[in-house]
Amino acid sequence: MSYKKSLLLPGDVENLRRRSVADLGKPSVDPEQHHHVPRRPSQTDWLCVGPQYPDLGAVETPSPDSSAHYFCHYTPKCFLSVPRGGHASSRSTPSRCGEEGWHESTTKTTIRAENEVEAQREANNYKFGFRKWKGNVTEKPIEDRSDVIKGLYSDLSIVKPQEGPVVTFGNIIYVILFGWWISLSYFIICPVMFLTIFGAPYGKLCFKMALYFMWPFGKSIEKAGDVVKRSVAKPPKCEVIPEERDSDNSKDRVSDKDTRPLLISTPIPIEIPVPEPSARKTSKHWCRISTCVWLLLGYPVLAVVHSLACVLSWLLVFPIPVAKMNARTLTIVLLMAPEDIQVHGLDKTLAYETRVILCCYQAFNVYYYKYTVQGINIFALNMLPLVLFTLIVGYTDREHNFCSAEAKFATAIASIIPLSYYIGMGIASISAQSNFAVGAVVNATFGSITEMTFYITALLQGHNAKTKCYEEVVKSALTGTLLGCILFVPGICMIIGGIKHQEQRFNSRSAGVSSALLFISVGGVFAPTLFSKTFGNLMCESCTNIPSNASVAFICKHCHYDTSSADPQLILAHIEPLVYTISVLLPSAYLIGLIFTLKTHSHIYDIHISDVQGGHAHGGQYAQEGTSNFYPTGHHVVHWSRWRALGVLIVSTILMACCADLSTENIEPILTHSRISQYFIGVTVLAMVPELPEIVNGIQFALQNNISLSLEVGSCIAVQVCMIQIPLLVLFNAFYDVGFVLVFSDIHLWASIFSVILVNYIFMDGKCDYFQGTALVVVYLILLALYFFAPSPRSC
Repeated sequence: MSYKKSLLLPGDVENLRRRSVADLGKPSVDPEQHHHVPRRPSQTDWLCVGPQYPDLGAVETPSPDSSAHYFCHYTPKCFLSVPRGGHASSRSTPSRCGEEGWHESTTKTTIRAENEVEAQREANNYKFGFRKWKGNVTEKPIEDRSDVIKGLYSDLSIVKPQEGPVVTFGNIIYVILFGWWISLSYFIICPVMFLTIFGAPYGKLCFKMALYFMWPFGKSIEKAGDVVKRSVAKPPKCEVIPEERDSDNSKDRVSDKDTRPLLISTPIPIEIPVPEPSARKTSKHWCRISTCVWLLLGYPVLAVVHSLACVLSWLLVFPIPVAKMNARTLTIVLLMAPEDIQVHGLDKTLAYETRVILCCYQAFNVYYYKYTVQGINIFALNMLPLVLFTLIVGYTDREHNFCSAEAKFATAIASIIPLSYYIGMGIASISAQSNFAVGAVVNATFGSITEMTFYITALLQGHNAKTKCYEEVVKSALTGTLLGCILFVPGICMIIGGIKHQEQRFNSRSAGVSSALLFISVGGVFAPTLFSKTFGNLMCESCTNIPSNASVAFICKHCHYDTSSADPQLILAHIEPLVYTISVLLPSAYLIGLIFTLKTHSHIYDIHISDVQGGHAHGGQYAQEGTSNFYPTGHHVVHWSRWRALGVLIVSTILMACCADLSTENIEPILTHSRISQYFIGVTVLAMVPELPEIVNGIQFALQNNISLSLEVGSCIAVQVCMIQIPLLVLFNAFYDVGFVLVFSDIHLWASIFSVILVNYIFMDGKCDYFQGTALVVVYLILLALYFFAPSPRSC
């Protein structure tokens, strides 16, 4: 069999890509397996995916290893029928779908998953009641990532063609923050080494390293004597190898061959890793007197300097290249023989074929917010020391000798953020590796654990202190979570997503289900409040008689509705049974919502997941049962196994309870001596700080043009607050009476009702932009201003 090779021109690449995209829905199927493999979507099935419906995603050119990937795609009902036998152009304009057609159509969700576990995680994101999670739960091969992400994991030992100048703003900041004092340390050690006489070679090394660390960019550190082939990124030649053509083939076979997608390789840089500079034989420099002097006088001091620079730059996240540079210097460069270390400029380095030990181009990289370690985001990882510091200081310094109560409260609240992240990742990991039943139990058990630990510890703290102020703070936090999740979270996601994608569309039917549950939730939660206003007496703390004013006889201050003074049995005989009845009805409505969205009307969230190679499509079954019938061809490694994720969940829950206990224990000075209203503290700090990981997930979904999940993030939390968390608090109070009564202040009542009405109006048309998001955020800020200037509760 002979092959004809030809160099692929840029125009040919684009044409081949278009052909691959156009024929993506027509893979060649083995005739023996054709009877049990569902038909892949044809070209006409993709015609609705375009700028008219940006949230459906764009069609991508399949990669050469696309057989190991899974695609999930929307299939709108509106499309243009194109005769298969005719010569239909791929540029045909699809039939226009009206607004009513869009809302009435049944859509399928567009997802792209690398493996079966990721497909399960993505499918769980669209299940009602499941926690939404953006990050991967499996390890993605580095070769499958973009060049930007590959650069984040570089070990700074590979020389690449320099792109752009080395004099950048980030590199100048490096000199101000790190470069000068690291260089100064070498300049101080340098004369010390020369004074010992034996350490003179290391004195020369310190002088070279001082100049290097003052400005390491555009330079490289190499080992003399090792001659290896230089590692330089070069684009590969892209060639097309056509199939051997049989002259006896019929026209049908030729036509079938022409319609097959061509698997071509996009020119990408190839990085050839350079081996570590380990000596082939034992080096003799360890037996020298100069080395002993260096290890006693010079290396320990520089080890402290480089360790400090490494820790500081790692905690700041964005200058992580500085941390890598210091770590590599400490563990490799400073332990080598001084005569083997050479520092050159890159222009001189490229002239020789020598081993590169260290080469850094930039000190700061803004994309390091995507950096992960074992699947854990760098910010969540760096905040773990804060959790340990909070626990140690909080439980050892009870008398506030070393740290004030306000500082302890701030660190305890901040420690909740990484713990919330670990709980979310643990839930997503277990759900993605388990069936639907296990995932539902885990989400129901741990989904609200973050908020519940704080609420219960606060109520216990108030009960022990015999004050109702903590109860008011808990009610403010509940209301603040509700307002933030239905106003701020969707609003900020609409703004960020609208700026990038101009206009975004979402599934109005699924949003309608969430809106209906929000109405039910608010009506049920605030029913006892309306009941108390109807049958309670208006009580005022002070009234002044004005005899000169005939129309207004009294001026009263600090008035409120009191249900106990008018009828002592009113709460016991009427309000408590009402509260218990509502606490049963709300979870029942939540359960009905689960059955409706996951069983009887699962097509609202229908997810179509298919194996690209075999064309195995599993839509409704996957969405409803949470199982997969895939035939995976690619190997995947999960970051956390189910048992490891369960262990992380348990440990994080225990630490969360400790941090919540410390925060409620140290909040008293803020509540009693602060000029800020306790309402404002509850609806902002206590309500929204634990939800920061969820807000970040929503923003990431919006940036990927998946505004549907962004809206579901906030709606899911708001519904769970009303239908799960509040009934659990009522249940807890029934078994351990802490004085929690489900009667809210007027400000909570009217703010919540107004917010729900506004959100339902925004969600009505199934599309959004940054203006609608701005409206939601502005209303949220207005309500925050209302809480900020509101007087403190009577009990505080």
